Amino acid sequence: MKKLFPLLIISLLLAACQPTPAPQPPTAEIPTEAPAPASTLTSQEVFQTAIAAGEATQAAGPPAEPTNTPKPAPTIDPNRNYWWNDVVFYEIFVRSFYDSDGDGIGDINGLIEKLDYLNDGDPNTTDDLGIKGIWLMPIMESPSYHGYDVTDYYKVNPDYGTNADFKRLMDEAHKRGIYVIVDMVINHTSSQHPWFIESKDPNSPYRDWYVWSDTNPGFAGPGGQRVWHPMNGAYYYGVFWDGMPDLNLSNPVVTNQIKNITRFWLDNMGVDGFRFDAIKHLIEDGSRQENTQFTHDWLTDYNTFYKSVNPDAFAVGEAWTSTNETLDYTGDEMDVVFAFDLAETFLDAAAGTDAQSAATLTAQMVDSFPSNQYATFLANHDQNRTMSQMINNVDFAKMAATLQLTSPGVPFIYYGEEIGMTGVKPDEDIRLPIQWNGNTVKAGFTSGTPWRTPSPDTPTFNVASQNNDPESLLNHYRDLIHLRNEHPALLNGDWVQVESNSKYIYAFMRRSADEQILVVINASRNALNGSNYALTLTNGTLPTGARAVSLLGEANPAQITINANGGFDAYVPFSSIPGKGFGIIQLVP
Repeated sequence: MKKLFPLLIISLLLAACQPTPAPQPPTAEIPTEAPAPASTLTSQEVFQTAIAAGEATQAAGPPAEPTNTPKPAPTIDPNRNYWWNDVVFYEIFVRSFYDSDGDGIGDINGLIEKLDYLNDGDPNTTDDLGIKGIWLMPIMESPSYHGYDVTDYYKVNPDYGTNADFKRLMDEAHKRGIYVIVDMVINHTSSQHPWFIESKDPNSPYRDWYVWSDTNPGFAGPGGQRVWHPMNGAYYYGVFWDGMPDLNLSNPVVTNQIKNITRFWLDNMGVDGFRFDAIKHLIEDGSRQENTQFTHDWLTDYNTFYKSVNPDAFAVGEAWTSTNETLDYTGDEMDVVFAFDLAETFLDAAAGTDAQSAATLTAQMVDSFPSNQYATFLANHDQNRTMSQMINNVDFAKMAATLQLTSPGVPFIYYGEEIGMTGVKPDEDIRLPIQWNGNTVKAGFTSGTPWRTPSPDTPTFNVASQNNDPESLLNHYRDLIHLRNEHPALLNGDWVQVESNSKYIYAFMRRSADEQILVVINASRNALNGSNYALTLTNGTLPTGARAVSLLGEANPAQITINANGGFDAYVPFSSIPGKGFGIIQLVP
């Protein structure tokens, strides 16, 4: 089991007195495909199949322990093109996206029907959203509506379809140039998983697949919550709740099983990568339950494994923690990690009047992280929806989108954010069916009864009512995403802050080898006249004679004079910028 720290010391001392076994390769004898149960299996057969998969992993033997070395600063290979830096991702809760069979639950076939909304595969059209990557929230078999407590890692949730349906989704998405990543929940399973059911027996080989203690260790979780749960005279650890017992990733057999599952989804199901849930909680160190060195070491080894299966497989991690701590997970553990602090800063700037905090934090991230190797977002499935945080103000929501989609990093958009869906906790109400039309009962989501009633504001915020309105939030997202797709400077260029003499103006350059773009945003709720702001870039790489050409937002920018250092002094591109307005300007040689 995951050892509490004093027990770990004792076990290490005992182990030191024993003969040292010969090391084994990290991926030796991991099967290329674990047994995948058929969709017609009974509950008993599902149990037996899961146990058989575990026994196959036990027979494979443990991998070699990784060598502990000092962790270097994260870096990237400058000669490699990382495909995720050319992608805007869209997070989808399949249950709420589109129902193809009238049972009130979204499904994979429904998602396939709606792929053209995201990207029709034709680069010459602009009426799709321009999405090039989708992240599917958990789709593996689970007893809950949300799926974050898995009972079978090798089987698509029957509510959503079959493994064959998923493979067809992969084919249809790839035809349109859309990458697909899936949620991988490895910190814990469902308490209904056959492994956990078997582990309740103290004599079972599965006992050590979870974190059991004969006595109550007595400490609480990081948020003060109960984490030790009584069962049959003993206690098991579950950081989230008693229905989600933590896996013991300190056990090499469990690690092999996770690698087996990973290979299955990469090789057999064809996914392009994973979003990893709750990575800061993976392995505890006594009462320290977050961001432990054991977790970092495990992820480094795991990264080596999955990159050996597919070097282009993408991993984005959820570590809901500070910017400094997310940096530790980047590079040799995860490709990118979500920037929670930056999301909060974007929302504060959009709903407030001062964007300088966004400038400060972006500068910190640009200086600290490998170029563009972090994930940006505004809100996700665990947070109140963006439009609710923007108090239903469309202009605020537009500014938040502008901040995110012109900034560095890999953007993720939560489904429905582009139409201004609202929702505040409980969690079910931030994961409601997407509003395809204004019908208050079905919202164009299903021909049956939705699994949960759509939002009361469905008549206001829906795809159909915004589709043909050039000033709608939906078309603002379309314009920004297509613009980002068309301009390498916005996709993966570097970022340089531009000085402003007004606290309301946030300005920066995005620069690639072939183009330079100036972004100007007015965070104030009021229009700002040209006499009240000016922009300065003391040193730059702009050529003499560069011309200012509007790409989006305010039109007809004033022409610019380039100084001797390749920058500009006291530039006023617009005589007036509306409240929450913006201008994206290409500086053309």
